[in-house]
Amino acid sequence: MTETSHKPGAMQTRSKIIITCAVTGAIHTPTMSPYLPITPDQIASEAIAAAEAGAAILHLHARDPETGKPDQTPEAFARFLPRIKQATNAAINITTGGSPYMKVEERVRPAAQFKPEVASLNMGSINFGLYHLVGKYETFKFDWEKPHLEATRDLVFRNSFKDIEYILATCYDNGTRFEFECYDIAHLYNLSHFADRGLVKPPFFVQSVFGLLGGIGTHPEDVAHMKRTADRLFGDQFRWSVLGAGASQLRIAAQSAALGGNIRVGLEDSLWAGKGRLAKSNAEQVVLARKIIEGLGMEVATPDEAREILSLKGGDKVAF
Repeated sequence: MTETSHKPGAMQTRSKIIITCAVTGAIHTPTMSPYLPITPDQIASEAIAAAEAGAAILHLHARDPETGKPDQTPEAFARFLPRIKQATNAAINITTGGSPYMKVEERVRPAAQFKPEVASLNMGSINFGLYHLVGKYETFKFDWEKPHLEATRDLVFRNSFKDIEYILATCYDNGTRFEFECYDIAHLYNLSHFADRGLVKPPFFVQSVFGLLGGIGTHPEDVAHMKRTADRLFGDQFRWSVLGAGASQLRIAAQSAALGGNIRVGLEDSLWAGKGRLAKSNAEQVVLARKIIEGLGMEVATPDEAREILSLKGGDKVAF
């Protein structure tokens, strides 16, 4: 997509702000918070409560209910997807990121089988460092946690052009649209490359990720640079959203909302609900995001408004 093909920013002037809630993820381990949902019951109840609090989109991973390890089998997702769909109107987003340790063929299986309205799609490879978290904990609840974190000292989260093409080819005919996860400026250019090739269609839902070791930082200038670059590349053909890792979550959320962007919160991205205070639920973070939006004189988008903004196919066209 050429850098001058659209008027910048027109699509960001809408007053409706989409809140996405990423309920559990694959980064945090059970030792880090007693509130991290692990079992299907916990994931379902947390997702439903987040939707009730104002999340229009629910970004979902699965875990082994016994150990809390990331589990990307379709069977694991089947234990909670129908329950969430029946209990809420929120659009459901299934990860294709899974865990950085997984191959792309494993990561894409749940989205391929269940044909969700939205699936995440990481737009480039990065070093994915979690090893610096090890020193924060004297002991770990499960044996897998410490080695899992330590091993990221030598981990590249692979998302090659071939991998991205594979996910697009597997999911696009299902009517699934994508949350394009961009961990650095280069990932925006990668998305522009796929747009130029006609492999992705607007409106693009660009999720800018800040604060993971190996990706772009959390300085306000980093956030502004990501926004400026996306504006220049995609003009009025995208909807911008942000997630801030850890303690930066709400500060970056506020900057995005002030710029007319959208917000992602949830225990996948941050375990906190204020300085030194663990969030007791995903819904607690959604409420905090809602306060930011409404405090700026804007409105939280309903699920159906989010569907309209992002051109989603509708919850009646999924396979769960």
